[in-house]
Amino acid sequence: MSIPLKFSDPLSKVAVVTGAGSGIGKAAAMALLEDGWCVALLGRRLEPLAAIAGLKRYAGRTLAVSCDVADSKSVAASFATVVAGFGRIDLLFNNAGSGNPPGEFTEWTEEQWSHVVNVNLNGAFYCLQQAFRIMKAQSPQGGRIINTGSISATAPRPNSPAYTASKHGITGLTKSASLDGRKHDIAVGQIDIGNALTEMAAPMANGVPQADGRIAVEPVMDVATVGDSVLYMANLPLEANVLFHTIMATKMPFVGRG
Repeated sequence: MSIPLKFSDPLSKVAVVTGAGSGIGKAAAMALLEDGWCVALLGRRLEPLAAIAGLKRYAGRTLAVSCDVADSKSVAASFATVVAGFGRIDLLFNNAGSGNPPGEFTEWTEEQWSHVVNVNLNGAFYCLQQAFRIMKAQSPQGGRIINTGSISATAPRPNSPAYTASKHGITGLTKSASLDGRKHDIAVGQIDIGNALTEMAAPMANGVPQADGRIAVEPVMDVATVGDSVLYMANLPLEANVLFHTIMATKMPFVGRG
């Protein structure tokens, strides 16, 4: 299901943002729209996407598409809808993701583990695969893909093997796809994000578990700053690429002993 656009500016570049209804995805989508991009907003729930698409100042430059990234057929249909609406894809912000299941990982079910891996890693692959196919075939050829990683892949949190492992997988996906994209003018990079204030990070204001067992409040940064970082990477010429970019709250416990 999608909300069709009325018109689009043929001079605008076209971006696909997954997980665009909230958090980091929404911040990136808004930054791109404010910069003049046409943006296809993908997410499981159509309502928050439609709320962005319905803003008058973005008229004709948005397309809201309901998509389950963990379902390869849903991804293929969604990308076909984007091409039908906008004609091409210049950027994929491969962002949709899921956090860890609650509680001790020893108590997680197979379904809980699989859900995180299916969304965070398999879903990222399905979207990247569709973007590659489209970017290779379009004229002019090429485009850019930005995968959302996490500093958790470098410094994991307690009871986080599903999220941490999936973000390690994203790094492998980024490196491999970056190599494969060269001959097609497809630049692939990754943004690793630490403590952006989103719905997922809101508990940090009340304290979250630390490696030494303490519960501590952690500093956070405005999620709009992440959107600005994505915009910077998106606007680079295809002859240049940021392979890995880390954006984090300056005082969060990450570097050294925090």
